Amino acid sequence: MLDLKLVTDKPDEVRSRLAIRGQVAGVDELTRLGLRRRELIQEVERLRHDNKQAGAEMKDLVKSDPESAAALRAKLKETSSRQKNIDSQLGKVEDELRALLLEIPNLPHETVVAGKTEEDNPQIKTSGNPPQFGFSPRPHWEIGGDLGILDFARGAKLSGSRFTVMVGRGARLERALINFMLDLHTQEHGYTEVLTPFLVLREAMQGTGQLPKFEDDAFKTTDPEMFLIPTAEVPVTNLHRDEILDAEQLPLKYAAYTPCFRREAGAHGKDTRGLTRQHQFNKVELVQFVKPEDSYRVLESLTNDAEEVLTRLGLHYRIVSLCGGDLGFSAAKTYDLEVWMPGQQVFREISSVSNFEDFQARRAQIRFRRGKGKKPELVHTLNGSGLAIGRTLAAILENYQQADGSVIIPEALRPYTGFESIVADE
Repeated sequence: MLDLKLVTDKPDEVRSRLAIRGQVAGVDELTRLGLRRRELIQEVERLRHDNKQAGAEMKDLVKSDPESAAALRAKLKETSSRQKNIDSQLGKVEDELRALLLEIPNLPHETVVAGKTEEDNPQIKTSGNPPQFGFSPRPHWEIGGDLGILDFARGAKLSGSRFTVMVGRGARLERALINFMLDLHTQEHGYTEVLTPFLVLREAMQGTGQLPKFEDDAFKTTDPEMFLIPTAEVPVTNLHRDEILDAEQLPLKYAAYTPCFRREAGAHGKDTRGLTRQHQFNKVELVQFVKPEDSYRVLESLTNDAEEVLTRLGLHYRIVSLCGGDLGFSAAKTYDLEVWMPGQQVFREISSVSNFEDFQARRAQIRFRRGKGKKPELVHTLNGSGLAIGRTLAAILENYQQADGSVIIPEALRPYTGFESIVADE
């Protein structure tokens, strides 16, 4: 959520920064309501001051000048009625403001470039080299199907399109990837592992920015209303909703494995084959709570943590910085890590690492205090995939495929899988 004071005091700055996203709708109305709120608050405060003074005068006039006291009493009644009316107007304006603020995205960081689509994202870095094959590499859905480890037909029979059943060594590889990533992040990168609920309340989804704007993209239950999480970002960030942390606790670093559920996975039919866009998929997520002055340094280190997974798996990847038009609703700045998929001859996103600054913290009221007697401040929140499991598995199948249809397991994973390759009929 944006800072209302910033919107009302510097509307032109807010408008110009949102223009980098290609969207400024709502700023004028937000500014108007903010100024109206300020006027009403000033009027209420003036009336309260007048009433307080009149109340003090009344004590002296009751005995010395009953006639003046009666007139003053009538005036107090009138101003009290006016104050109630203004309080009612103020409540309505604040409700409108709150609803509108929840619909407006975060301001892009000054380093975010203007642009409309992923085609406009500047490349920051590449690492490794694409594998060379003496044959035409195949996409992972063909490899996994022939090896009998990915069963798309039975996944669809159970749950419809974009669900998959993993079988045998495919299921073991998925589990191995989860354990490998959690061990790396907790044992070497200093994260604390948490296992959260996979169903959350509306307040949690609103706190991280999924609601109200993207409610149609979410899976949910009724009676009671609960939302299946689209990412561990939601429950993990909300662990500290409505809390005031001690500055000495920061940074807080959490790693969490969860399944993720997304109705919007289709993107109008684009890239829906295989494991790329599933309605249910596994992910290891990294979340940090930091002091504001540290957040952009942490953005770089968090990105390095996600990169390390790809490096140890020996996968070729690149990093892009998202342009304004491709930036997520809550993010101020995002790096996407994209892994090379030789069977498709494309780079695919496998991790997004974002700094939300105080946008989520303001919605969820996550604050910290620098010392006794100090005023609480909003933390900055960051998160990143460390990594998306299904896409990592797909990348392994495509990058480590062999001419005979088998797949070699990267050395870093072998202690977790207990096997070095996957061949047909195993």
